[in-house]
Amino acid sequence: MNMIVNCVAYAHGRRVREIALEEISAILEQEDTFVWLGLHEPDENLLQQVQQQFQLHDLAVEDAHAAHQRPKVEVYGDSLFVVLRTAQLQEGRICFGETHIFLGLRYLVTVRHGASLPYTGVRARCERTPELLSLGPGFALYTIMDFVGDNYFPILDGLEEVVTTLEEDIVKAPLNQAATERIYEIKRDLAYLRRAVAPLVEVCEQLMELRLPQIPVGTYPYFRDVHDHLLRINESIDTLREMLTTALQVSVSLASVSQNEVTKRLAGWGAILAVPTMIFSIYGMNFEFMPELRWRYSYAVVIGIVIMFCLLLYRHLKKVKWL
Repeated sequence: MNMIVNCVAYAHGRRVREIALEEISAILEQEDTFVWLGLHEPDENLLQQVQQQFQLHDLAVEDAHAAHQRPKVEVYGDSLFVVLRTAQLQEGRICFGETHIFLGLRYLVTVRHGASLPYTGVRARCERTPELLSLGPGFALYTIMDFVGDNYFPILDGLEEVVTTLEEDIVKAPLNQAATERIYEIKRDLAYLRRAVAPLVEVCEQLMELRLPQIPVGTYPYFRDVHDHLLRINESIDTLREMLTTALQVSVSLASVSQNEVTKRLAGWGAILAVPTMIFSIYGMNFEFMPELRWRYSYAVVIGIVIMFCLLLYRHLKKVKWL
């Protein structure tokens, strides 16, 4: 696996050429030039070489190698260390990754781990607007953050379709164990997604509020745009979580109503069966003095009375919708 995705020098916002790792120090000494280095899951040896070329802080390099960091921005001298959480929807499940970014006045280093799309398209987008790329690596940082944020929208759209289907199924039929487990999985994924997105809002705010030299003033409107997108994503996540909670509550309510209907029907049939049970139990007591025992039609009359009472009770229960 090639751990160095690309290493390119830019001057006045335009691509100059691809450079080797050993050339970086010399390129950084040239005026109006910056280097954009892209790495994918580099090993410790490669990160040490990159650290020597860019003079990166030990703690930031350690975090970039170990990964498993929360989204944040930290200042190390004249360098910024930014952590982003990336996500991809794979077979209905959200897989997360990380991008660690080292930003200086004349360089941008990206380190990708886990589930993450390559930034080839982001680089091409920057190169199509040299007047903006001439603002420096700070603009390239914006395009990466914008790309990461935009990739959350397809994930939310896919989850919204799943949630809508689950809501329709709940209305049509009682919630089964598989659907309940699916709702729990989606709520868990949304919780992880919010944990990844919410801190990015703070990262955008810090990049604008700290007035750092690595972030040109001309890029502030672009970071505000990313900030707005992330707020929309957070709102969408909260909405989906509320929809799932409501779906579970509706399912429980429907199940309770269904159980009540079954209970009412059982109680109604129990009331009907209570009539013959009561009458026939009297005849089972073997009383000696029961005048109707010697009447020829007593058996038929008793059966008729039982049937009549049962039919009247059935009609009444049917009318009040207990049966």
